Amino acid sequence: MNKLIACIMRVMDTLTPEQRSINMSKIRSTDSKPEITVRKMLFKEGFRFRIHDKKLPGKPDIVLKKYKTVIFVHGCFWHQHEGCKRANMPKSNVEYWAPKIERNVQRDKEHAEALKEKGWQVIVVWECELKNKNNEKLKKQLLEVLTGKPAYSVL
Repeated sequence: MNKLIACIMRVMDTLTPEQRSINMSKIRSTDSKPEITVRKMLFKEGFRFRIHDKKLPGKPDIVLKKYKTVIFVHGCFWHQHEGCKRANMPKSNVEYWAPKIERNVQRDKEHAEALKEKGWQVIVVWECELKNKNNEKLKKQLLEVLTGKPAYSVL
């Protein structure tokens, strides 16, 4: 019965295996557009950082050692941003996607806990927070968290 369901779910995919492979190959794990946007935003505000530190759990996207803070820039789909419209579970090949995405979410929690136990502050920036061309709200929030002071923008 499970093979029948899996076969039916594969039939529902609107792309051919070759097209799906091309799409998947274009998904970046590092240096994604959202990640670069956050890095540029921080650099412009004078913050200096390291990226993808392999010594830390989860290899955080951005490491601000001076502030003992790490930033993960998560894609809403891949990391299941709660309440986000981009975090829909695929309707095809559910037997493949559900465990894969659930494992991503579980791994995120494990890494965040391990970092907190080591005394790091963990910030997660979601892809959908960066879709707005005006990232002032996010920038203010990051500045407040990093510096501990309310951030005011100069016009």
